Amino acid sequence: MKLASYNIQFGVGLDGRYDPARIAKSLNGADIVCLQEVTRGFHANGYADLAATMADLFAGYHSVFSAPADVYLGMIETEDGKRVARRLQFGNMVLSRWPILSVRTLLLPRARTFDKLNVQRCATEALIDAPGGPLRVYSVHLDHVSPEERIAQIGELKARANLYVEEGGGLTGGADLDLPTLPMPEDYVLMGDFNMQPESPEYVAMTGPVDAYYGRVARHPHPVDALDRMGRLTPGCYSWMDPRETSSRLHLDYAFISCGLLPRLKDAHVDLEPQGSDHFPVWLELAD
Repeated sequence: MKLASYNIQFGVGLDGRYDPARIAKSLNGADIVCLQEVTRGFHANGYADLAATMADLFAGYHSVFSAPADVYLGMIETEDGKRVARRLQFGNMVLSRWPILSVRTLLLPRARTFDKLNVQRCATEALIDAPGGPLRVYSVHLDHVSPEERIAQIGELKARANLYVEEGGGLTGGADLDLPTLPMPEDYVLMGDFNMQPESPEYVAMTGPVDAYYGRVARHPHPVDALDRMGRLTPGCYSWMDPRETSSRLHLDYAFISCGLLPRLKDAHVDLEPQGSDHFPVWLELAD
């Protein structure tokens, strides 16, 4: 089972071109895809419905789009004889070869800013009917400005991921209204743009601290960084590049797995070949 996560920067690549097709091509072979910075109604890509475009490019996949930031842009247009309000939507997607049984949009904590853009962020939770058993996958995008805010968002994200069974996910007791009884898997994958660097305070809040003797031990309730586990989180590694100054590079994107998935972890890496965004895709491979 191959999973990939990609912050697609509203479809605009390192060369400044809007080209969703090359983004989809670079994710060929992925069974599950997590996308961030998916937009509708954004001037930077000609007001494209990128969510619909990506769904079309992944024909045959199941897909969901969550837009935690949804803003009226003050324009009314006429389409097919109907008045349509122009809105900006900014969020995450999950695409899957297999049915997505339920979805939740988990709004993450935020604080008002006065001199830097700060939009509402979310984690898009998808319960997927995967061949190896039902699996929870989260497409995650954390704040890009404040470490303090990212730490708060990580706390909320981990609480929801670890308390899923106790809370019951998106639906329980469905038989009361002839609705399906959904599985409640313990294990999960968190993939996306976390806007944090390795061993930063936010990273430690996610994975737990390093012991002076034993190192970082896999233990509840901390998810495991799959890239680090595979020895790929090395000095100088990166997943983002500044298009204006390509020597400016940071590692910001990750694939975290619950401890129960460690026996199934086969590989994880960052693909530095695609040019469809200022970020690069993170890949994760799990045994079925």
